[in-house]
Amino acid sequence: MAIKYDKIGIGYNRTRKADHYLSERLYHHLDPKEKGSYLDIGCGTGNYSNALFEKGVHFIGIDPSEKMLQKARSKNANIDWRLASAEKTKLHDNSVDGIIATLTTHHWKNLNKAFCELSRILKRHGRIVIFTSTPKQMQGYWLRHYFPKMLSDSIAQMPTLEKTITAMVEAGLEIIDTEKYFVRPDLEDQFLYCGKQDPKLYLQKETRNGISSFSSLANSQEVSQGLLRLQADIESGNIDTIMRSYENDLGDYLFIIGQLK
Repeated sequence: MAIKYDKIGIGYNRTRKADHYLSERLYHHLDPKEKGSYLDIGCGTGNYSNALFEKGVHFIGIDPSEKMLQKARSKNANIDWRLASAEKTKLHDNSVDGIIATLTTHHWKNLNKAFCELSRILKRHGRIVIFTSTPKQMQGYWLRHYFPKMLSDSIAQMPTLEKTITAMVEAGLEIIDTEKYFVRPDLEDQFLYCGKQDPKLYLQKETRNGISSFSSLANSQEVSQGLLRLQADIESGNIDTIMRSYENDLGDYLFIIGQLK
């Protein structure tokens, strides 16, 4: 994972920014205490750490990519940025009041070990807020029509909701809520399904470079062919039919909120 994000970290912040709505939901579910200490695990360049820091939340940001952390440090020297992983945070027992994990669980090498580690460092009744997508949700992305192998590979690396919840519960975390997220037209963070309602975004190389599925998992030939088909369908208007055929009520992403018993 570090190598993957070292590779895409160069222009990452051009398209990947903290989305205002998602930041508000993270803050709501985390329900931070005044003067508490919080962890952003898999923080990347620190976009969401910074967004919540601006709301008065004190953060430690941990990521296995030094290139990502270099960018995070350049943006905010008041956050404690550390090179580590979800499986081995190097933090003390019961040392954080809460944790956020944004689009990162699919990069963890060992889900069970990671949740056990996060439970170890979490204070009693502390919350962990995960923002992710499930394989079932991703089956409903219209991107599958144009990039089937890329989406298949992306789906294969995603833990199922059942696997995630089982790992959390076995680590001593109680699931207190889940919340579906449907991509909004004003989304500011250009992650995988950012173009759900604006397919032209995928025609921009800069957007694709900030998405690990395109930059690390995709076959260049499939991407080239898929982009040609997508552009043709946008120009003809056929894209509207394709997009409607994938409409569903599963949500595009999901918040999972746990709490240490």
